[in-house]
Amino acid sequence: MSGWRPGTGPSLEAAAELLATRELVIEGRLPWSSNLTFLVSLEGTEDTEDGHGGTEPASDASGNGADHETGRRRSPSGPVQAVYKPHRGEQSLWDFPDGLYRREVAAHRLSEALGWGVVPPTVVRDDAPFGPGSVQLFIESDYEQHYFTLLEEGGREDELQVFCAFDVVANNADRKSGHVLHASDGRLWGIDHGLCFHVQHKLRTVIWDFADEEVPAHVVVDLQRLVADGLPADLEEVLSAAEADAVLERAALLAASGVFPEPLGDRPPYPWPLV
Repeated sequence: MSGWRPGTGPSLEAAAELLATRELVIEGRLPWSSNLTFLVSLEGTEDTEDGHGGTEPASDASGNGADHETGRRRSPSGPVQAVYKPHRGEQSLWDFPDGLYRREVAAHRLSEALGWGVVPPTVVRDDAPFGPGSVQLFIESDYEQHYFTLLEEGGREDELQVFCAFDVVANNADRKSGHVLHASDGRLWGIDHGLCFHVQHKLRTVIWDFADEEVPAHVVVDLQRLVADGLPADLEEVLSAAEADAVLERAALLAASGVFPEPLGDRPPYPWPLV
């Protein structure tokens, strides 16, 4: 499978609009998901210069990602694709409220509110083929790479610390190593955030390597801004009032302490499987 990559498809902003408006065509089920999850294509995004019936200028002055003769983006190899998680396909969990798909959307909106851009564009679709659910841009990635390999290679600690902070604030109960994607352009993305935003402490992650280390100053600034401004309305609308308050409390605590936390309580701090 191939997914979205810069230079051959729409911009991220345009992709988000496509996710919200284009008809979803089921391509098949993604078998590695515990809940019902589908790969879908966005109707009408084939055989166009930018994936939505128009053209875009080259991505930079060097012509990277563009046709060198026309200065326009190359046509994608196929339609824009996305991952669709319908509400009706979720397994009931004793320790999480119903509607995990809304948490997928909340994760993207929290990432955007913080200015971190670590979650691919994700929207709610009520008119999807199997009913309401989340639709997330499918990113072309190197699936041999994940958190453990990236950490071992070194040089990306600053980026991985952002994921660590995000998981603390979102209270991520399922950050597996494979949930950190290495995209074709080298950018890192986080996926699978259905088990986030619980009001009780649920942090279960493979990213404990930064425990007791200082939170980068720019991350603290972003957290302080979020606390001062409050959650944006589009994030509050997909969380309960208690969940929204808990996000701000976790952000304020992490900013005030300035240190990444250690595992807390008697619960196993790691998800399973690890990758």
